[in-house]
Amino acid sequence: MTNSTSGLRWGLFGAARIARALIPAIRASGGAVDIVGVRDPASDHAREFARTWEIPHLGTYQDVVDAGIDFVYNALPGSLHLPWSKAAMQAGKHALTEKTLAMNALEAAEFARVSQASGSLSLEAFAYRFQPHIARIREIVASGELGELRLYQGQFGFTLSNPDDFRWHPELGGGSMFDVGCYPLNLMRLLLGEPQSASARVRWSGEHPGTGIDLGVSAVMDYGSALASVSAAFDWSGRPHLSLIGTAGQLDMADPFASNNRSPLTLRVGERTETFAPSDGYAQMVAHFQRAASAQEALRFLPDDAVKQAELIDALLASGRQEA
Repeated sequence: MTNSTSGLRWGLFGAARIARALIPAIRASGGAVDIVGVRDPASDHAREFARTWEIPHLGTYQDVVDAGIDFVYNALPGSLHLPWSKAAMQAGKHALTEKTLAMNALEAAEFARVSQASGSLSLEAFAYRFQPHIARIREIVASGELGELRLYQGQFGFTLSNPDDFRWHPELGGGSMFDVGCYPLNLMRLLLGEPQSASARVRWSGEHPGTGIDLGVSAVMDYGSALASVSAAFDWSGRPHLSLIGTAGQLDMADPFASNNRSPLTLRVGERTETFAPSDGYAQMVAHFQRAASAQEALRFLPDDAVKQAELIDALLASGRQEA
């Protein structure tokens, strides 16, 4: 187990766009990015990435596993999360893995098993959870200001226009629920816990119902005294949004899943507004993960949380196929 947060060394799996957000976060948290592993280290893209971000070593995925580093960040497509994060944990590295952590609940359970057996920490990289506005929303709900919650509504979508993006391919971990729907689903669980039942309707991208990726999803969860709805899509132009309605009040927020807001965010509770300054959730997540690895604080979200998240996504996509 790492004993200090100073001089901690990281390796990256993949040179994806999201990795560009983690590199500054790692450095801001006292860590150093020592190596990036890619499919083809000889490619111009890989060399330019390593040069631009001043990463001293460029190699393969296995080179990252074999490197003398403390942590890995896995930014690969979802189908490559388990094999390479697992290999890293078994080699003594702590693994921060991009959401969605696993392709299904069985894979998520394997993450948990390997983490326990190896003593290496595993965390699903939902950086939004470390933002100040999320802590405030949880505080408001826990305070009872909204009364008893009756309705949760969360939506997240955008237009995926790149035809070569891996997110168009289900076998690689594509689909709107894995990419964006996972956010409102995760926040729902953070605020309300696990639902009693869940169902979904899905617009599939394939030529036949139930085939291709989930291009759009509308899900409903039953909490007994409350209902929750989550919507996601790859062909929207609307902003991410959260609404909570209780017996005594209502809370609304645009862009609640922002992981690195460069502009202030506004939370509305009834007639009152609260404003949150720009904040880097990636840096806060990395700093927490490093402190947890150094036994300075407990890991906030255990591997079992990722298993429950995956179980719910499995149930929703299965429901969508049954309804197709």
